[in-house]
Amino acid sequence: MERELASEQAHVDKVYDRLSAAARSARQVATEGQALYRTDRNNFVRDEDGTGMYERDVFAFQAAKRLATLDAEHEGLVFGRLDRTDGEIRYIGRIGVRDADYEPLVIDWRARAAEPFYRATPADPMEVIRRRVLRSRGEKVIGIEDDLLDTDSDTDLVVLGEGALMAALSRARGSQMKDIVATIQAEQDEAIRAPYSGATIISGGPGTGKTVVALHRAAYLLYSNRRRFESGGVLVVGPSQVFMNYIERVLPSLGEDAVTLRSIGAVAVDSLGFSASVTDPPQVHRIKGSLRMVPVLRSLLDSADPNATEPPRLRVSVKGEVLILGAEELTRIRRQILRQRRYNQSLREAESALLETLWRRWSALDRGPEAAELEREAFDDLVTSSSAYRDFIAQWWPPLTAMQVLRRLADPARAALAGRDRLSTAEIELLSAVYAAETAWTVDDIALLDELTTILGPVPEAEPDEDNAVSFSDTRQAELVTTADRLSRNREIDPNADTHDSFAHILLDEAQDITPMQWRMLRRRGGGASWTIVGDPAQSSWPDRAETDQAINELIGRGPSRRFRMSTNYRSPAEVFELAAKVVRSDVPDADLPDAVRRTGVAPTLLATTGAELVPTLLDVITDLTAQVEGTIGVIAPPSRLTQLRTALDGSVGRELGRRLVVVSPLEAKGLEYDAAVVVAPDEIVAESPGGIRVLYVALTRPTQRLVTIDVDSPGRWRPARSEPGPA
Repeated sequence: MERELASEQAHVDKVYDRLSAAARSARQVATEGQALYRTDRNNFVRDEDGTGMYERDVFAFQAAKRLATLDAEHEGLVFGRLDRTDGEIRYIGRIGVRDADYEPLVIDWRARAAEPFYRATPADPMEVIRRRVLRSRGEKVIGIEDDLLDTDSDTDLVVLGEGALMAALSRARGSQMKDIVATIQAEQDEAIRAPYSGATIISGGPGTGKTVVALHRAAYLLYSNRRRFESGGVLVVGPSQVFMNYIERVLPSLGEDAVTLRSIGAVAVDSLGFSASVTDPPQVHRIKGSLRMVPVLRSLLDSADPNATEPPRLRVSVKGEVLILGAEELTRIRRQILRQRRYNQSLREAESALLETLWRRWSALDRGPEAAELEREAFDDLVTSSSAYRDFIAQWWPPLTAMQVLRRLADPARAALAGRDRLSTAEIELLSAVYAAETAWTVDDIALLDELTTILGPVPEAEPDEDNAVSFSDTRQAELVTTADRLSRNREIDPNADTHDSFAHILLDEAQDITPMQWRMLRRRGGGASWTIVGDPAQSSWPDRAETDQAINELIGRGPSRRFRMSTNYRSPAEVFELAAKVVRSDVPDADLPDAVRRTGVAPTLLATTGAELVPTLLDVITDLTAQVEGTIGVIAPPSRLTQLRTALDGSVGRELGRRLVVVSPLEAKGLEYDAAVVVAPDEIVAESPGGIRVLYVALTRPTQRLVTIDVDSPGRWRPARSEPGPA
């Protein structure tokens, strides 16, 4: 072992030396680039100077980009080695590195030459005799794991270790997801390297590595189609901000940072300017996520205020003649305009329609000689200059934000009018009560607000009130307002411009939880994108699986698609997963469950306590688990108990344990894993979660080593038959 470690360390040292030399060269290029194309002219720029400065900026950008790659934190830069039947040795790493003669010292893991590292098996060794995984701490090689693939080859190669994958699975977890670039398995590698076009769907149960496979796929796509995806953008969407914090280091550790990460509550930050993390109760979630909300939202904009003392009408006087447009005519004009254009960019068209209707009324009147000579242009001036017309327009077609329109649901009368024939009376009352409470916007609200933003369009910028060229902010300071300033304030807004970002590829995790309204929000950002969709129906928090399937099928359409199933649970010990499987099958008999590949010899501990003794019992459990596992401990509790438990634990555990301990809701725990998990009040989790038993299944499958459940007041109804309480 010592001899092999020393041999591998010598090669790793050579790689890092070459990397340092490349970094020094890039810094020198950046410095030289900044010194180029300087001019002493400060009053104007010649054409040749402008071209020079552009070239300088491109030069500096490329140098900085290369430096960012070279200076990135590459824990275990070199992690693999292939010994081939033809005598060639290939080292595999996070980025490609060549020596001074341009010979490869390390092959990028995404390159085709590296594929045998992931796909070779004893049945199909792909001309590889030995596959070696190097485990490093910083720049030092500290471990070796070998697989002998070609057993028929006449070789004297040393074979060491217990197998890289099982060794990696047994190590303690930290607060952030680690990449699996050194231990990717064949079925995972096939999904990672699938063609980019159309939709790639990755399914599998908990612990099968779906998420990390998808992230490695994003890195592979950027490597193999750099121009397309770096310029068009890659969006990675996850279930919560907790999850996004957990995965944020995976792609940079693989040498990629040209990716946008957003939780589902932050997808519309481009159009709204803010995000949300608060979740709705299950019954509200089902209403807000439904496609029935689309006509409800449009009705909020189309219909008049039912609380008005009298129906809206426009009444103007022209040359002594009174012209009136009633509510029915105004509604017709409004709906006709909104079928063709966005609300906030339609005021001009709405006024044109009003004036046209008024002119027809005027033309049909039996008028005197003076009125008969009135031209159309003069007629429009008379109408639009009247105070009655201006007051009406200000009330009938004011600039609106999505937030203003959605808050209209707080009014029971408007909610009833908008939800009529679409929502039940009970649903309307519940929805109105939620918005009347004026609580913070929720994750489900983000999709509704994004829908409204698309309908409304951007709010026009207000024109300046003053015509003076000079404005005074106070008695001591004056500001000159230039013509350019004034033009910029009154710039035209393209009515057809998108209010949101668009991307070339969208990677969506936990797709089974996406509501129909959220699917609409995502599709706006990926109209021409390719997709990677990751999910597991058995873990769904959205109650209607058929709606999810329909949304995915509509997204794929007739485009190319491919499906991959991850069949092996690498995370959960078999003892833990057997319990979780019994629980989920009670609700989803046809659940597609993976095979757990390892055992710890420790069965889950099922406890019961009283409400008064919950915190002391939990503290005792955490103390015991601290001695049993080295890494993280997750306490997964129903939303109604989170504040109580977080407060109690913050004041009861030391700083060292506090760094290892996290208290989360079941939905926040999605996609995460802990060395040990304590699931508190499972029956309450079922009652308070939109997915019921399926969300409890998520919670039960988070640990990699130990699972403890704590029922409150009595053994829970969730327990499979013959599951009795055990000792802590």
